Amino acid sequence: MGHCCSKDVSAVDNEVTISIKHPTPPRAAAVEVAPPPVPPTTNEYANSFASSPFQSPLPAGVRPSPSPARTPGRKFRWPLPPPSPAKPIMAIMRRRGQGKQQPITVDGGGEGGGGERVAAGTGTGGLDKSFGYPKNFSAKYELGKEVGRGHFGHTCWAKGKKGERKGQSVAVKIISKAKMTTAISIEDVRREVKILKALSGHTNIIKFYDAFEDESNVYIVMELCEGGELLDRILSRGGRYTEVDAKTIVVQILNVVAYCHLQGVAHRDLKPENFLFTSRDEDAPMRMIDFGLSDFVKPVDPNFDDSPWPAVSPEAKDFVKRLLNKDHRKRMTAAQALTHPWLRDLNQAVPLDILIFKLVKSYVRATPFKRAALKALSKAIPEDELVYLRTQFCLLEPKNGSVSLNNFKVGLTRHVTDAMKESRVFDILNLMEPLAHKKMAFDEFCAAAISTYQLEALEEWENIAAEAFGFFEQEGNQVISVEELAQEMNLGPAAYSAVKDWIRSSDGKLNFLGYTKFLHGVTMRISNARFR
Repeated sequence: MGHCCSKDVSAVDNEVTISIKHPTPPRAAAVEVAPPPVPPTTNEYANSFASSPFQSPLPAGVRPSPSPARTPGRKFRWPLPPPSPAKPIMAIMRRRGQGKQQPITVDGGGEGGGGERVAAGTGTGGLDKSFGYPKNFSAKYELGKEVGRGHFGHTCWAKGKKGERKGQSVAVKIISKAKMTTAISIEDVRREVKILKALSGHTNIIKFYDAFEDESNVYIVMELCEGGELLDRILSRGGRYTEVDAKTIVVQILNVVAYCHLQGVAHRDLKPENFLFTSRDEDAPMRMIDFGLSDFVKPVDPNFDDSPWPAVSPEAKDFVKRLLNKDHRKRMTAAQALTHPWLRDLNQAVPLDILIFKLVKSYVRATPFKRAALKALSKAIPEDELVYLRTQFCLLEPKNGSVSLNNFKVGLTRHVTDAMKESRVFDILNLMEPLAHKKMAFDEFCAAAISTYQLEALEEWENIAAEAFGFFEQEGNQVISVEELAQEMNLGPAAYSAVKDWIRSSDGKLNFLGYTKFLHGVTMRISNARFR
């Protein structure tokens, strides 16, 4: 997407390199530390406009969007051994003369912004490109110069002519209908407007004002952010942030990502270029932009031996490592990250985590044997992990120390938007029906809301598992046959030979290996398992 801002930078010296990038699998989202390289800014305005095969329908002086036929190659080939997450920024600094920032003009186009991906397809014959938006854009806004450019659209400065935004400066993203060559590309634009409209009330999401169309274009009117990109500020500081300053940035990113995930929305293109500051003030808040589709990004295997990581606190390094885990099941969610020890001293408000709903849903529909195993595991949870669980439990507003299905319903309703309805987040409550007639105290909530995979990502996992197995031996382990264990884990006869090794021959109960395998297995039965 084209950026909704004019660019600005300022020089500040500091110590820690940090930026955020978000690789997202199809059904999950996460945060990754590693900024993409950006093109040099020299003569940016002169080189920013790609030629277009279409006649421009825009006013004189406003350039058309570049062709979306392919995503511009903004790739970085990682050398071996695995690099530090700071290396891309350092490479940019070397190319720019060891941190010497080139001036960035207000009307610079360039490749800035994320952008939308247009699916390949044949012909445009028969496509309905009518969106149902008002067609009086020219009557309400005066269009000015370009301030940002993406793959599928570009953004211009504009001023309101009449109505509630009369005299107000805004950003207008312009998407050419000529480039909407498939039904998928048309739906991408429609979905982007729908998501912007639904989520724009959040403090850290760009404000959506209105959408218009004419025969040639779609116009998305948004807030104008004049403080520049997060990437610009990172580079203006020589690619270095102190941990204190970095926390302020990271907290805003995590808050907005957690909010999007709660609404069932995955941004899928988180990177410093897609966060804009509202003004040039150092403490100006950030806004997330660009809700168009983006390509998948493969995670990397970073090391923390290169500068500046040896000087970074252990808490900060653990924070980054847990966000970079390739296994999405072991990676911290945005809400969990806000309770990490590195950020805990900020006493930052933590949002409700949709992961809690998914885990509790699985727990209440699990077998009694699986619930016993999870209860034993919950008794071995480290105190640092309990902070997150206590926070989530309190957000559900327990009554007399317990929560029921109604608490989960009310918790979601407090945050409901059209986006949440569209993504059918509320459907998960139907699968939590066993909680309708049962109250869950905090101890059992911990058993229900704990993730075995995330605990396994901790360095002390072996000690946690050993302690949990001790509790399980005392209170939950029982004689079980190979067939019964396979049925518990939804495994067929072909798995009997492996399952047999998980049962002690001496007493027919689970051994330690069997217990850890059982914790990871799928045990939710499709039959009438009920929470008792």
